[in-house]
Amino acid sequence: MNSQPARLAALQKRLGHTFRDPALLLEALTHASFLQEHPDVKAHNQRLEFLGDSVLHFVLSDALFREFAQEREGVLSRRRAGLTRGEFLTRLALDLGVDAGLRLGQSEEDAGGRKRASILEDALEAVVGAIYLDSDFATVQRVVLAWYGSIPARLALTEEGENPKGRLQEMIQPAHGNGALRYDVTAATGPKHARQYEVAVYLNDQKLGVGRGSSKKTAEEEAARVALSQLRQAGAGD
Repeated sequence: MNSQPARLAALQKRLGHTFRDPALLLEALTHASFLQEHPDVKAHNQRLEFLGDSVLHFVLSDALFREFAQEREGVLSRRRAGLTRGEFLTRLALDLGVDAGLRLGQSEEDAGGRKRASILEDALEAVVGAIYLDSDFATVQRVVLAWYGSIPARLALTEEGENPKGRLQEMIQPAHGNGALRYDVTAATGPKHARQYEVAVYLNDQKLGVGRGSSKKTAEEEAARVALSQLRQAGAGD
């Protein structure tokens, strides 16, 4: 297994930032459980996570404000939420290899903490805070935006996968207004403990798509995905 210095060197390469003060990166990767078994270590990553959360939100707020100059505050807030939600940050942390550098207590290690979503999310935000303290805002902005790549492309993947109803509403609203879409339950089958729902989404009286799922919410989201796909196909054929 690679040594800790080798893992940290590999992580810094993937992050796109070489620390002038490597102790900041170590602190960002240190979970509270590590201190219980290493009393010589005095700090874990919660303070850096607090700072990094704010820095990350500001970097993305600035990027969204500039990228979508005509969008309303509510749309920008929703898009930022999609780019900072826990599931997304967890995947990003894994892509960057943050999991390999974590310092965990043995009990947390044995319990699978290296892949635990809450630990990875906090560690990634702590890394953002550590980069900010190690450099300046321009540097952390450059590094973070490099992780995300094209913001519009990243949003297309994030919003369609995780918020298809919001994406459909955004597509329909400019031409038809806020109240043009509705979701109707068209069938509910199976016993109470294993109910299956069928939901249709309508634009006024025009059916756009049908979805099925084990909850009304899941069925509505699937109906929205179907509607998005069909609307795009119709647009491509025009």
